Parts: sequence; C-alpha cells; structure tokens
Amino acid sequence: MSKTEKSEKLKALAEQVIPGGVNSPVRAFKSVGGTPRFIERGEGGYLIDVDGNRYIDFCCSWGPLILGHADPDIVATVKDQIDRGMTFGASTEIEYKLASFIVNEIDAMESIRFVSSGTEAVMSAIRVARGFKGRDLILKFDGCYHGHSDHLLVAAGSGLATFGQPSSSGVPKEITQHTAVLPLDDEEALEKFFAEHGDRLAAAIIEGIPANNGLLIQRHDYIRLLRSLTEQYGALLIFDEVITGFRVGMGGAADYYGITPDLLTYGKIVGGGMPVGAFGGRAEVMNVVSPLGPVYQAGTLSGNPVAMAAGLATLEKLANGTIHTELEQKNRRFVSRVTSQLTGCDVNIAGVASIYWIVFQRDLPRIASTIKSDGIAHYNRMHEVVLDNGVYIPPSGYEVCFISAAHTDTMLEEAADVLAGAIRKEAHQWS
Repeated sequence: MSKTEKSEKLKALAEQVIPGGVNSPVRAFKSVGGTPRFIERGEGGYLIDVDGNRYIDFCCSWGPLILGHADPDIVATVKDQIDRGMTFGASTEIEYKLASFIVNEIDAMESIRFVSSGTEAVMSAIRVARGFKGRDLILKFDGCYHGHSDHLLVAAGSGLATFGQPSSSGVPKEITQHTAVLPLDDEEALEKFFAEHGDRLAAAIIEGIPANNGLLIQRHDYIRLLRSLTEQYGALLIFDEVITGFRVGMGGAADYYGITPDLLTYGKIVGGGMPVGAFGGRAEVMNVVSPLGPVYQAGTLSGNPVAMAAGLATLEKLANGTIHTELEQKNRRFVSRVTSQLTGCDVNIAGVASIYWIVFQRDLPRIASTIKSDGIAHYNRMHEVVLDNGVYIPPSGYEVCFISAAHTDTMLEEAADVLAGAIRKEAHQWS
C-alpha cells in the first residue's frame, strides 16, 4: 500500500492558500476519494510522488506527454532555450518554425496563431468565427468539453436543443444565450437544428473524438453529415483537437474522419509539455484577426519561446509516424491483455490510437447521457486500489488514459494485470 504522509501534509497546507488545495478541480480526488498524490518528479513512463511511491503513469499530464516524462531530447531543447531566455514579448524564429511545421503538416491549416492554453485557443477561434461570419450563434455538443470560457459552459437539457443555460455559477445567462447544445450521434436532431437555425449559425464546434466525458468515438457518417450541413448553411466547422491533435496520428481527428474543418484548435502535445494552445485554419478566415482584421486577440506570453522549442522538438520526433504506429500497437495489446482477463464482467475498454477508457457497462457509449452513473461509481471505488498497486490513472471515471512512447511492454503488462485484478474485484463485489 502506498505511503501518503507527505502528500497528506502538503494537501492540508495547500488548502490554506489555494481553493480546495488545487489549481484544477479534478486533482482534489473528490470523486474517487483518498489522498491526492503530490508529485515530485516524472521519469519516462513513471511518476514518483513526495512519499517516494512510483507509479506507471497513464495520465501523462492529461495527454501532452506522448514521449513520456523528461524525454532527454525535449529536456535538452528546453534547457538550451532557457539559456537564451524564457520570454521576450517579441517575435522569435522558433515560433515561425513551429507554425510552419504545423501548416505544412495539417491540410486544413493555412494560418495559425499561438496562445497559452486550450481554453484560450477555443475562445479565440469562436471569436474569429463570429467575426468572420457576422453571426452570433454557436453550436456545441453534449459530452464535448472545450475549456472553461463563459460562453461554452452551457448545460445540456432534455430537449433536442438547449439554449443559454449556464452549467457553472458565475456565468450570466446573457453570455450563454448565443450557445446551443445538441446531443451527439443524433442525425435527426442535427438536421432539425440546422433547418431551424442554420442561417444564423456562425460555427459548430466539436471534439473530433470526444475524450473529456468518456471516450465517445463518433461514427464517420455523423461527422461527415455535420461537415455537410455547415457547408450547406454557410457556417464554419471548428474541430477541437486539443487532445487528439498529433496524438491520433499527425493529422489528428480531422484525418481520422477524412474531413477538412474551417478552424482547428490545439494544445497539449504542440507544447511538448509546456503550457500552450493554438488556433488556425483557412487563411481567408484567419485574416480577420488583428492586426490584419477587426477581430482582436493578444497575449503577453503567446508564442513563448520555451514552449515553441519544446513543441517543435516533440513534433519533429513524431513526424515520420513510427511512434504513432508503435503506440497504437501497444495500446491494442494492452487493452487486449486487460479485457482477456475480464470474462463475465460488465466492463468495456474503448480505445483509439494511444488513448483508452475504462467503463463499467456492457455497451460502449457514443453519447454522454448513456454513461451509467453506477459504472462511474465502480471506477471511483477501484481507483485507490489501482494507485496502491503502482498504477496512476485519472481521478475521475469520465477521464481517458494515455499511453506514451516511454511505456515499455513490461510496464504495460504489469499495469494491465493490476487493472484487470482491480476491475474483476470491483465487478464481482458489486454484481
């Protein structure tokens, strides 16, 4: 069993000066219980906490660390840039190099701008879409998360479409009244919405492969219908690739579905582990951004040279596709090893590329409303058991797991057996 004395002390100290003791809510372990682990360092595929416990890490900083912790090439690149300076508030060659790399790699990307987070990237992309189209209405989908900007914190309702119901205290209804929410995987609802509101819609935004509320892999026909309807009604399509960008292959979810969005948003991997975000797409659309056009967007640390250097070094290592191929094979073997030990258990593991998600129910959900709350409760109860056996998975049953290039076959086999044992125990205990 893990020792947690130092983590417990740090948690108590942090709660005195930070709301809940954390700088992002899920880190508080409110859903899963137990003691949040305070991490001291990362090494390859491992996390080591302040109590000296070592964990095989499937959180990977929530996705950015596709190469694992402290990859030597990325660390050397970052150190070199830090020696030159950490921030200048002026243009640098490295931001041009990273922009050029992404523009050359992504078919839909003709122009790109860097920011400091995925939330900021999405917020800016929506502002650009509204400015370009001269329309106010935005469509999002239940089960997709696009950061915590006010106009996207909108609750889904029981009807086909929901307008302007904030999902967070502190968000005025007036701010969300121009945001509509639809269920995923419902062609009838989608077509009805566009027939009624398409002529005033600025953009539809969707996670290419929704991975913030379970792993809700969408049907190709559904995504292609969305693309067709946005074109028919003159609205833009924004693909949120903050998680999927450069993780589901170099072309991300857009390539996975074989479509070309008008705008894309990125984060996580494009910063190589540093705080970063990016948005871009068609040059015609991006030309409305200041200083070329009337849509204002700015940031003191946008294009930060340390983040740009880390991002470019990461993408260059991924460029030939070898790592992505190896990761997909690793993920398939890992998922197969876990599921082979779960005969008779109402448990599924969804997987795509190097992402997997554990769900305690017979059918894999494609929409958020079909994720069973008692299944999430099963995950939450087993979380501490998994941690105590040296495997770090996200402290929420709705979150996905990531495999990195630093995970060896031996590590994955060990982790698979730990997970399978914990899942079997939980499933049988509550069956």
